[in-house]
Amino acid sequence: MIKRLKMKKCILVFVLIISLFSCKTTTIVPEKKPLFEVLLEQNDGGGNINFYEILTEPKEIKMLQNDEKLKKRISTDDLQQSNFVILNMGEKPTGGYSITVDSVTETENNIIIKVKEVNPEPGAMLTQSISYPYTVIKINSKKPIRVQ
Repeated sequence: MIKRLKMKKCILVFVLIISLFSCKTTTIVPEKKPLFEVLLEQNDGGGNINFYEILTEPKEIKMLQNDEKLKKRISTDDLQQSNFVILNMGEKPTGGYSITVDSVTETENNIIIKVKEVNPEPGAMLTQSISYPYTVIKINSKKPIRVQ
């Protein structure tokens, strides 16, 4: 009886040691980035007119890296792997306006961005100064972009 218990203990210890030191195969799955990221959304500081600018060339994207608000959010890998879009709402008579992304869809051939322009609610308390709303987004793809 005692021999059986000792034998069971030895087998148990052996199994535990083997399981602790056995080789494990792990596969590292690369993290999938979201299709787009809003890097900056400001109520003031944009352009005088309503326009959308798509930046695809590394030289153009490097200009964004010079901006104090954006330089820590754009990596050197982004120059080769991502495109950027600047959405300008233009000059607005008061605060309360904004421009943002409604949706981003990837098709076989391109990326489609639907833009949403938000106007202030009637009767809302607003700043009385002129504003220039804009948004900067990063598209984690190098496919051609269409803005709607």
